[in-house]
Amino acid sequence: MAENYITLENISKSFGEKELFSSIGFGINKGQKIALVAENGSGKTTLLKIIANKENADNGLVSFRKGITVSYLEQHPLQNETSTIIDVLFNSSTPLMRTVKRYQQALLNSTKYANQDSEKELSDAISEMDCQNAWNYESQIKEILGKLNITDLTKNVSTLSGGERKKVALCATLISKSEVLLLDEPTNHLDIEMIEWLEEYLNTANQSILFVSHDRYFIDKVSTDIYELDRGQICKYEGKFDYYLEKKAERQQQESVTLAKAKNLYKKELEWIRRMPQARGTKSRARIEAFNELKETISAPTPTQSAELTVKAQRIGGKILEINNINKSFGEKQIINDFSHIYKKGDKIGIIGKNGCGKTTFLDIITEKIKPDSGKVTLGQTIKIGYYTQNPPAEKSDTKVIDIVKKISEHILLADGTAMGASQYLTHFGIPPFKQHTHYGNLSGGEKRLLNLLCILISNPNFLILDEPTNDLDIYTQMKLETFLEQYQGCLMVVSHDRHFLDRIVSQLFVFRPEGKIKEFPGNYSDYLIKEKEENKQKKLSEEKTDKPIVTKRKDSQTKIKLTYKEQKEKESIEELLPTLEERKHTIERQLSSGELTNEELLLTTQEYQNLIEEINQKEERWLELCSKEQE
Repeated sequence: MAENYITLENISKSFGEKELFSSIGFGINKGQKIALVAENGSGKTTLLKIIANKENADNGLVSFRKGITVSYLEQHPLQNETSTIIDVLFNSSTPLMRTVKRYQQALLNSTKYANQDSEKELSDAISEMDCQNAWNYESQIKEILGKLNITDLTKNVSTLSGGERKKVALCATLISKSEVLLLDEPTNHLDIEMIEWLEEYLNTANQSILFVSHDRYFIDKVSTDIYELDRGQICKYEGKFDYYLEKKAERQQQESVTLAKAKNLYKKELEWIRRMPQARGTKSRARIEAFNELKETISAPTPTQSAELTVKAQRIGGKILEINNINKSFGEKQIINDFSHIYKKGDKIGIIGKNGCGKTTFLDIITEKIKPDSGKVTLGQTIKIGYYTQNPPAEKSDTKVIDIVKKISEHILLADGTAMGASQYLTHFGIPPFKQHTHYGNLSGGEKRLLNLLCILISNPNFLILDEPTNDLDIYTQMKLETFLEQYQGCLMVVSHDRHFLDRIVSQLFVFRPEGKIKEFPGNYSDYLIKEKEENKQKKLSEEKTDKPIVTKRKDSQTKIKLTYKEQKEKESIEELLPTLEERKHTIERQLSSGELTNEELLLTTQEYQNLIEEINQKEERWLELCSKEQE
């Protein structure tokens, strides 16, 4: 039987008239890794806070196994923190943590002051590290710091951006070595390389984890179970995200059948209630009680139905957007180095790169928020840009949600030519009437971002620029957004660290490289990853060949050939075939980068390219194997 770490019993929580959850209960076992999913505003963050003892439940009990420790990563951490990074990271009273903190501080002081006192301090700290056998732990901390790009531990947290604070808080959570981790959107503000490292780290960690995330690849990689907070109750699913969606659909279908039967029975019982005299018998009273229970059943909230974003985009003319030889630097750091591109109708381009490489700066140049140092950006006359930023314009906290939308338009034109009222539009996309008439300040972070997105779409742009659009959006809203962007007839440019989102939406990438270079790649993120791995493999093989001494084959009788006749023929055949395969590979690469293929042709050509890469790899590996045998 699994060892239980945390148990929740009959937990309830409401804010005013809104009930988030009622009498829910579940356990977190040793080694279990649970993804908690729900719509925005359902109470995911509140539930984590209750478990972390940062907020009180209205009713119920949270029990912890004796001796375990719990670390909690907040969604927006360290908001009022004034300490240095080193103080935040090593904020623990454990002897091991105190020892490592002392060593790190001594190391910083020895670099900063370089005097006799600092040298003695460092020497004493090293001795204590030896006594505590803390070097392995210190090396693990160093790895985490390096992977999350946290270098200057003397910085004050108050000077950091929101994304930097999140990484510092994540680092502090990971190095705590707690038995249970509570993580609220841990991948927000991390670049793809960091996310992939974090996936591997958590997947192999001997810890129990309850986490909230909108990243489906991350959920699939890390979780052992998916718990859904749906209409105030917890529904449990074992398995990956696709399995969860399948079982959720089956459950909703069964609920619909049960509800339809209940409604039919309710109609019959309602007729009986209206006909009958005042009930006095036990049988009649029992039937009335059953009727009241039936009434509650059919009045309960029903599953939220999926919706599609189908607002109308304005017509696009022949000229869309031209970027000609733009350059941009900040001090000595070059962000963009001589980049040019001409947009075509239907372009859907993803932008990827490490944090701080200049992706948002690139978007700001295109939208004329800032100017390039040199070069030119020319926008077509018919182009209307809708720019969704990481930091949307602040609305007054006491403004009603419905008024924010009506300020833009009271009637929203849809793609099929029909119109929809503002209130109906918001309801359609998961913001119900009771929230429409609440104040903007009462919305959750994800609900504010959704509202901002809907406001941008209402203006009917034909060129969408989205900077991290999936941050803080629940998975269901994200799927609606993906459906919309797949059907969107305008141009799209999106910065995202969400790999599933990029795979489903984009057909081309701008990859930000060191020194401001931007590489254009035809395909989605998974296509790019395959290509990168292949190039790295070829580079490694090339380096290995360069490092090895050149062996000249002798044709005299003393040459030792250990290949069979069949193997010798196979080797010669591979040597003849490889140049042909390489030439075909270059031809396909030119086709993919030409921009002349239809979507169907692009799909088929990309598949052929992937198959060809696999065949080349297999042939080269077999050739190297035969060569190695021949030279033994």
